[in-house]
Amino acid sequence: MRVLAFDASTDVCAAALYDGERWNERATIAGQRHSDLLLPMVRALLTEGRVELVDLEGIAFGAGPGSFTGLRIACGVAQGLALGANLPLVGVGTLEAMAESARIRTGCTRVIGALDARMHEVYYAAYEHDGTHWLSRIAPSVVNPADARPPPGDGWLGAGNGFVAYPELRQTLAGALASWDGAVLPTAVAIGSLARPRFAAGQGVAARDAAPLYVRHRVALTSAERAAGMRL
Repeated sequence: MRVLAFDASTDVCAAALYDGERWNERATIAGQRHSDLLLPMVRALLTEGRVELVDLEGIAFGAGPGSFTGLRIACGVAQGLALGANLPLVGVGTLEAMAESARIRTGCTRVIGALDARMHEVYYAAYEHDGTHWLSRIAPSVVNPADARPPPGDGWLGAGNGFVAYPELRQTLAGALASWDGAVLPTAVAIGSLARPRFAAGQGVAARDAAPLYVRHRVALTSAERAAGMRL
């Protein structure tokens, strides 16, 4: 199964291609340049892998939560590529992808994901791996770090830059956390790895039905907030 996967939900722009045997991945700090970088990354991966879009079984993208602009870019690029090649799409939750990224790196099976959502909030969720799948213990939401509800039990790994940006989050979850790693991101390989069995099970959707996952209802800042340097 050949799968293309990418993510633009954070400051990192990442893409990966599974050629049936291994992953080839590219990632770079993009800031606000995801729209300039993502398609060239995809083209380079396809060229290097000698793969045409029509050779793929599907395209996976980071659906969110995350940067509003980045989520729209990733979904739009996925829709455009899939529409032209008549491919199914799978949108993968970025917090679940963070859990998978942490599992790939450390083997951990209990992960609390927290991404800095700006405005003194975090995108927050908890997942537990049963040996085959990630089970959602706390569904993705946006919360004040001091109000984060801990998942049941202990021995959880805190993953993501929310634990760096807001020390109070670590304090709130102290009873549940065994450790934390602020460098964990929703990588393209993690997104693709989670999507592969979903494609195999026929869970891909048509391009017109793909959509980002928003958990914050505000999609714009006021002029004063933008002038003060705030970001959603």
